[in-house]
Amino acid sequence: MLSDRSDSIILMKKPAQMVFSAFILIGLGTFILGLWGNHPERVWQSYVINFLFWSGMAQGALVFSALMHITKARWSGPLSGLSEAFAAFFPVSFILFFILFIGRTYIFPWMHEDLHGKEVWLNIPFLFSRDLAGLLILYLFGFVYLYYALQLKFDPRHFRGGLRKFIPSGWQKNGRKVEFIKGRMSVWGGLYILAFAFVLSLIGYDLIMSMEPDWISSLFGAYIFIKAIYAGLGGLIILASVHYLKNGEASGITGSHFHDSGKLLFAFCLLWADFFYAQFLVIWYGNISEETHFVILRTMVQPWKTLAWTVFFMDFIIPFVVLLNRKIKTKPVLMILLCSMVLIGIWLEHLLLLSPSWNRHATALPLGLSDIMISLGFLGALVLSISLFMRSFPEVTISVGAGPGPAPTGFSPSPE
Repeated sequence: MLSDRSDSIILMKKPAQMVFSAFILIGLGTFILGLWGNHPERVWQSYVINFLFWSGMAQGALVFSALMHITKARWSGPLSGLSEAFAAFFPVSFILFFILFIGRTYIFPWMHEDLHGKEVWLNIPFLFSRDLAGLLILYLFGFVYLYYALQLKFDPRHFRGGLRKFIPSGWQKNGRKVEFIKGRMSVWGGLYILAFAFVLSLIGYDLIMSMEPDWISSLFGAYIFIKAIYAGLGGLIILASVHYLKNGEASGITGSHFHDSGKLLFAFCLLWADFFYAQFLVIWYGNISEETHFVILRTMVQPWKTLAWTVFFMDFIIPFVVLLNRKIKTKPVLMILLCSMVLIGIWLEHLLLLSPSWNRHATALPLGLSDIMISLGFLGALVLSISLFMRSFPEVTISVGAGPGPAPTGFSPSPE
């Protein structure tokens, strides 16, 4: 049931709202000014990187809730609800994908090249149609899953208008049957996970791999959706940490939640590195020119070589070493810093994958102030979307069905 304290739970104050609203205006202004500048291709390239990064984080965060429900994981508690709040970014992501079509001539370097038969797959109408359909299906499955998840937490004593009016009608229609609602969540959660793996693989092929039409990797799709879950976990832990630091015990989050989510982050750190290594090893062993040029350019040629090592340390070496320590995983402030570093590393990894295709003769990293400003705009859009959703549905902070497991002995969340 929704507690009487829910009105105070993680509602963003007006100064913070103004800051993130300013981020959106700064990002939008930078993007528009860049379109009228001497190098409009730079802002479009930054736009693609940010679209892939922030959309992937939101999509991957919701996977956490679906996985926890399907596997009947009792430890997740309010973390599952917090992960559902990331679905608020889905409509924004869908609109942002439409805008990509406007900049297609700056985004896809193969548009005016001879593709030697691959134009059957790599043509703009077909590419945007299939990706649009994929995102529509993915987000539809996600919202239906979220619809039932909110019904499971719904408290009729706290009915409000707005978006909440759709929840009580479904809750009453289903006869308030908990097992029925859980069954529907399992069905739609499973469909969302399947669509997530398929659609993110497709997006990876179309918006990343296609930038080098001659390069092929059959493992690349899996690498993309594993990375999205890794980023989603990072975003979720940051949200949970901020939630705990703001509300304390009223948040419902304990040392067990931080410890277990930290272990899951550690697992996906290893899995991300494993997928990278498995892909790299096959390409190195096969030594086929159509495959090796992609890796050689990004790992052995400057300025990309330095960036590649930076990403490797930020997303694997440092998290691996730090997360071996049990105590650190229970410190919200330290986890915010660590996850922020991981997310910046994943953003830079998108730059590493895409930018060499757009800047083949670069002698310095094509990274400037405009990229930071546009990234802040996307950050503002994500944060305000989550804040609006949690204001409308404070139930997402409530644990349903079972409490978390016991906290590790001697550990508790600490803002120190």
